[in-house]
Amino acid sequence: MNPVLTEWKVVLVSLIIFFVGLPTSAAPPPPSAESEPARSCAAPEFRLFDFWIGDWDAFDVDNPSAKVAHNRVDRILDGCVLLEDYQDSDGSHGESFTIYDASRKVWHQSWVTNHGALLIIEGNMQSGDMVLSGTDRTADGKPRHVRGTWKPVPGGVRETAVTSTDDGKTWKPWFDLMFRPAATSGAARSAGGDEALVAALDTRYQAAVKNNDATVMDRILADDFVLVTGSGKTFGKVDLLKEAESKQFVYEHQEDTEQTVRVWGDSAVVTAKLWGKGTDNGKPFDHTLWFSDTYARTPAGWRYVFGQASLPLPASATGK
Repeated sequence: MNPVLTEWKVVLVSLIIFFVGLPTSAAPPPPSAESEPARSCAAPEFRLFDFWIGDWDAFDVDNPSAKVAHNRVDRILDGCVLLEDYQDSDGSHGESFTIYDASRKVWHQSWVTNHGALLIIEGNMQSGDMVLSGTDRTADGKPRHVRGTWKPVPGGVRETAVTSTDDGKTWKPWFDLMFRPAATSGAARSAGGDEALVAALDTRYQAAVKNNDATVMDRILADDFVLVTGSGKTFGKVDLLKEAESKQFVYEHQEDTEQTVRVWGDSAVVTAKLWGKGTDNGKPFDHTLWFSDTYARTPAGWRYVFGQASLPLPASATGK
């Protein structure tokens, strides 16, 4: 007997008895809009791994001309989960589910294969890279530590893995792969593929601003980047990096909503509503504004080249 099934049968019978006993005039009212649960995975921390989303061909870094696998990563379950489908050229097939566990503030991945292998790894973003680690077992049953790193690089994503059988005292390379947009799907040039890449990149940029992470900002910003604010002031890349390094701004919120992405060939524009709240040199601020970020495709990948922000919106327009 399945105890979970039995429990659900008891609950169902109880509900039937309860509602049969109600008078017809006591039928529960339809749920109001306020009672509907808000989307739980829209915050920026849930989108930090979106740079991995795509239709990829995989190559060994040491042999970049030889394709070794095809890998597709999609966002599923209302954007809460990343589903990976990895098919190796030797017939191996694996899938993984990756999710941000907000209750513990960690990323979790479960990986399974058609050879019965299971690997569970967890971790977080470190300087713009996703680093997950865990423990599995070698062929002879000995425990083995595994650490994987996903890094957005020009033209794709690089995934490396190392292992240790002496409790992390020494590490050995396991694999080093480069994911490039799949040639068969045309994802590199398709509007849909580019939209996802640029949307993820802009979300990562906003998270880097919130964390004053100048290293990640430097990777995304073009050298000739220009920002124009609603008051008419202009800032360049050097200005923004110095601002992040000084930690002049301390953010409680730096989150956007209503994001849209439009792609025209080698140009893309992201438009969204941004809520910023925190302190500026110790003085509190709380404002909402609209912004448009322009990205250009370069030989090194998409780069943020121009930003324009509106004046802060009046409180009546923000719903606060």
